[in-house]
Amino acid sequence: MSVVLCSRNAHKARELEGLLPGWSIATLDADDYPPEDGDTYYENALLKARFGHERAGGWTLGDDSGIEVAALGGRPGVHSARYAPEGPPAVAKLLRELEGVDDRRARYVCELVAISPDGEEIRGTGIAAGTISDAPRGEGGFGYDPVFVPDGENSTVGELGDGWKNEHSHRARAARALREALERRRLLGA
Repeated sequence: MSVVLCSRNAHKARELEGLLPGWSIATLDADDYPPEDGDTYYENALLKARFGHERAGGWTLGDDSGIEVAALGGRPGVHSARYAPEGPPAVAKLLRELEGVDDRRARYVCELVAISPDGEEIRGTGIAAGTISDAPRGEGGFGYDPVFVPDGENSTVGELGDGWKNEHSHRARAARALREALERRRLLGA
């Protein structure tokens, strides 16, 4: 199945191809993406999917994800991508805000929305709970992965690597939920 991901992020497209076997995912080539100004991950993912559907037709896919930290009242949440520049600056800002804080509970959330060629909207949500480490560890992953320790693990996602992510991450869980929803609606073969 050929799908257009409403993103410029080729890495995310390759990751989703691995999570959605049988899908060929291309990024949408557009200069005027709409702002991600929804109040929820679902609203942002739907906004992207609809934008892509208007531009490309066929199957389109939108996603939004972020990290929610309990001690920060759920921040950065839906604003994770705009919290600070991606990578080390965002991680450093998060760790500064958590200095001296004992409650380090956090969760990654991902929302995927697919739109079929005839306009039917299908969604999948994934959550991975864990804690924020005191310092970055590991070279794998991206974003907040070097400081996110999933429940049941002692290592950060940055240390656990792509094999772990492909099975257990918030995006992997959202992809499974989306595929199951598509199969229930008989929009995909079993």
